Amino acid sequence: MKKKRYLKWEKQSLTTVLYPVIFGILLLILWQTQLLHKMIGADTFALPLPGRILNIILDNGPAIRRNVTATVIVAAGGLFFGSVFGYLLGIIATVFPKWGAGGLSIASAISAVPIIAIAPILNNLTKDFSDDANIRSMFAKTIVVTITCTVAMSINAYRGLNELKPYSLDLMKSYAAGKLTVFLKLRIPNSVPYIFVALRVSVPASIISALVSEYFAEFIIGVGRQIRENIVLAQYATAWAYIVVACAIGIIMYGILLCAEGALLRGRK
Repeated sequence: MKKKRYLKWEKQSLTTVLYPVIFGILLLILWQTQLLHKMIGADTFALPLPGRILNIILDNGPAIRRNVTATVIVAAGGLFFGSVFGYLLGIIATVFPKWGAGGLSIASAISAVPIIAIAPILNNLTKDFSDDANIRSMFAKTIVVTITCTVAMSINAYRGLNELKPYSLDLMKSYAAGKLTVFLKLRIPNSVPYIFVALRVSVPASIISALVSEYFAEFIIGVGRQIRENIVLAQYATAWAYIVVACAIGIIMYGILLCAEGALLRGRK
């Protein structure tokens, strides 16, 4: 029985990966042979061939690595702080249920504000944070990512801390467990899967918000800023190279998350 389930899981995992790979290969073939250009009515100036994009990435390795490093620092830093703040907000909402729902509602309302509106405001608010433009810029961008990632974590953390298994809370009370024991032994372990649910939302959101915030950043560094600058200069091939790099960052970070989730939640029902 276990073997059949394992084989079924393996088949599902294979098809989940195989179909997108086949689609991607087919798209690259259509793109490289310029059939895609004919289908959508584009030219090789606005939509450069994959071979040219790859050559630009290889020829500009040091510059691309420098910009990737800046973007990853902002995305990872904002993801970390946003996740921590969001989880703490979920704990506060659980400990003080009377005010918790209102706090989560306010956080959700803040998340509805577009990133494109928040980024310029934070750039102005942090202009006196440091004399170094790079530090000011990194700080403002990290705040934008932090705000973006806080909401998903707070809502899912609150669910994980409160949506307990049937009768589990009654069982703890029958053992005369105190509130702290219930919190540490029951609520926090129950919230772990919900943390990864939140991170599945927050990881892509952190990359997107980092890229968008770089459009308005004071210091000209980062993948998002390079996309903007090269489009303004009509260097579309270079802009596409940074777009491909941005996609790679998102895929790699999401893949790391899935591996961590599979390792930590293995065997958990």
